[in-house]
Amino acid sequence: MNPQHNPGLSKSLGTLELWGIAVGLVISGEYFGWSYGWASAGTMGFLVTTFFVALMYTTFIFSFTELTTSIPHAGGPFEYSRRAFGPTGGYIAGFATLIEFVFAPPAISLAIGAYVNVQFPALDPKLIAVGAYLVFMTLNILGVHIAAMFELGVTLLAIFELLVFMGVVAPGFSMVNFVKGGWAGQDGFSMAAFSGIFAAIPFAIWFFLAIEGVAMAAEEAKTPRRSIPIAYIGGILTLVILATGVMIFAGGAGDWTKLANINDPLPQAMKIIVGENSGWLHMLVWLGLFGLIASFHGIILGYSRQIFALARAGYLPEVLERVHPKRHTPYVAILAGGAVGIAAIFSDSWITFGGQSLTANIVTMSVFGAIVMYIMSMLSLFKLRATAPHMERSYRAPLYPIFPAIALIGAFVCLATMIYYNALVAGVFAGLMVVGYVYFLTTHARRSEMLAASGSIA
Repeated sequence: MNPQHNPGLSKSLGTLELWGIAVGLVISGEYFGWSYGWASAGTMGFLVTTFFVALMYTTFIFSFTELTTSIPHAGGPFEYSRRAFGPTGGYIAGFATLIEFVFAPPAISLAIGAYVNVQFPALDPKLIAVGAYLVFMTLNILGVHIAAMFELGVTLLAIFELLVFMGVVAPGFSMVNFVKGGWAGQDGFSMAAFSGIFAAIPFAIWFFLAIEGVAMAAEEAKTPRRSIPIAYIGGILTLVILATGVMIFAGGAGDWTKLANINDPLPQAMKIIVGENSGWLHMLVWLGLFGLIASFHGIILGYSRQIFALARAGYLPEVLERVHPKRHTPYVAILAGGAVGIAAIFSDSWITFGGQSLTANIVTMSVFGAIVMYIMSMLSLFKLRATAPHMERSYRAPLYPIFPAIALIGAFVCLATMIYYNALVAGVFAGLMVVGYVYFLTTHARRSEMLAASGSIA
């Protein structure tokens, strides 16, 4: 597409809005999804898993920020890996990120449906999920500044609600409840508990999944080299504190096994303490939606920029790079990602397998994409430090190479254990990567022409 006829993205995001995106992208992970980890590891085992994953994410974000500030590009990890390893490296990181961001929203939308269904049992959660897609795709198309301000508002409300949840259940909290049956297999530590700790990794990752999506808004930031480090570091610290608090307070509210395989663990945990008819419970359901909406809305922003960047570089069909002439938003990419997500919502027959629910398998698929992208990003950081030492780096990863090495090793451990415990989902993920690679190979000529015209990497 001729860039003269395709308007660029608008630079309108400040530090606070970027922090709102960083936290908002992830905060639904505090509301649902993580409790499936209790089914695998128990409360104590999952606590160990979460600490390991939190360490990986903290070191990753401190390292990843160097790439984001050095290469503020809408493609994020795709562009970092392309700079470091060429077109194939760009494809691996870009398509993995695409899977992460396209598969996360249907899981979140199903949780939105579950939360609304608590108040209105007659409503089909899947239809509510589709309605959420239609509303928030529209909001994203209207403009990035409008979308970011909305994101900041609902994120602040979501944080407030998590604090309210912890405050309301605190009087009924009991550590005895939390530790009872807290290890997989039995009350004490065993090989079954050790196995459960690793099996629960995808659900601990869900606590933090998609925070890296701020990188995809870097091209729309006013001062990315100053504001992105603040947004990222403030965001990860906020999320670690909230994740730990929510998990411990929910687990100590009563019989945590009743919360381990559901999409609305916080309302159900609060119900144990205050009863089914309490005003606190109804408030949590309604305000709790803000956390899910924040992530859902933010990830739509993230997947659309990833699709846009891949299409602009010739990795996806040209039509997907179209930007709205007035709103300056990648509207075709927004609609395309939404179509895939809505299809996933109604694909129980092929997403429900391996003994896990539809939501659990969608979460796991999204996490596979994230982990592959984390590995490629850390490898890119090491490679660019060696091959592009003079590249402008307004922010440098602290304790290099220790922090990126911890993140890289942690990501490899996560990938290996996820493949072992989720072989069927891993096979589907690999199949999608192969299909994407075939398309990548067939579009080589088009990419070569585009990149030769721009003077960029081939």
